[in-house]
Amino acid sequence: MPVASVTEDEIKRTILGVWRIEQPRLITSLSRMLRDVPLAEDLTQEALIAALEHWPLGGVPEKPGAWLMATAKRRALDHIRRNRMLTEKHGMLAHDLVREQETMPDFDSALDDDIGDELLRLIFTACHPLLSREARAALALRMICGLTTEEIARAFLQAEATIAQRIVRAKRTLSESGLAYETPRGEALSERLASVLEVAYLIFNEGYTAARGDEWLRPQLCNEALRIGRVLSSIAPQEPEAHGLLALMEFNASRIAARTDAAGEPILLMDQNRALWDRLQIRRGQLALARARELGGGGGFYALQAAIAACHAEADTPDATDWRRIAALYGDLAALLNSPVIELNRAVAIGMAEGPLAALAIVDGLADEPALKAYHLLPSVRGDLLQRLSRFAEAHAAFEAAAALAGNAREREFLKRRAAVAARAAQDHGQS
Repeated sequence: MPVASVTEDEIKRTILGVWRIEQPRLITSLSRMLRDVPLAEDLTQEALIAALEHWPLGGVPEKPGAWLMATAKRRALDHIRRNRMLTEKHGMLAHDLVREQETMPDFDSALDDDIGDELLRLIFTACHPLLSREARAALALRMICGLTTEEIARAFLQAEATIAQRIVRAKRTLSESGLAYETPRGEALSERLASVLEVAYLIFNEGYTAARGDEWLRPQLCNEALRIGRVLSSIAPQEPEAHGLLALMEFNASRIAARTDAAGEPILLMDQNRALWDRLQIRRGQLALARARELGGGGGFYALQAAIAACHAEADTPDATDWRRIAALYGDLAALLNSPVIELNRAVAIGMAEGPLAALAIVDGLADEPALKAYHLLPSVRGDLLQRLSRFAEAHAAFEAAAALAGNAREREFLKRRAAVAARAAQDHGQS
């Protein structure tokens, strides 16, 4: 890519775009070589810094992923060479890496063609019981999704400093414990499974509605989470929540083609063209949910969410949606996990089943929830309810507040458009 044809900002955006795609490959490849996940993550970060330094000067390489891989592997080799107190095992690794560098004319050959098992192994490593449950998920999202600390904080609705400390402590624990980079078996697998399921769930959520960036969807993350979910349901066939999570992701993924227009702008659920929903994927979701129920897990965290998604998937039109059942399912979910986000979703369902006024009372009751102070969907939902109540001036203010909190550029612009519509309606109705 000629340097003169693009600006430095465009090159930086390209680098970050490539980085989001390639980071899991880099970390899995180096983790397999070094058997040290935190060190592998550090070296991939160094490769990113090298790209930010060199690509604006020399242009984006023809094969950017291969460039990053080669750079990361060279950093790994340099690290091993510098450390004169390495064990014999590391000496053998250094010898292998030297030989690989000497016989690797095409850097593409270094890329993992089958990232699947390696990526899942990386997740299992990050989800070791020595780490706290929260730290496991945060570390995996940092390494596998390439999410920033700020993005992970938004996913957990917690302070950025809290998440940063959690990740640092988790990496230190992994480094100091000498934990193996491996896929556990038997009881060890079961011990980590719940955290691995949570990571897959959060990866899918980030792909389904990106917390930040210029695009609302990150389909590659959705596809990777689905692949992980399918593998997990096959290696843990008697675990109902593995099937419940798979069902949830299948149902939600079935709507991806209808969630944005040709320009990539968001389309709300009620406005989607349901003919674009993937019926085969819906059928897969139904089968997975049925299996979770057969195993006695119909009341599990993921299975309940899958049941809610099924209500949408099985309705031919928005009016045919069983909103009362959805509201009841959210009630069951709230009994399982006390969460203001679940209560906000329940309010949306009640708004559809009983009317916006009943829902607004619930939403206003969530206004002082600390976890929702910076959560853009709280004022967004409130704006929608106020608009349906013809309180357009208040709806305008709510949508503006939601847009100011939104981290994703597409979602922010979408909310601004909704605010503008509400402002025009307020003017037409003489509201100030």
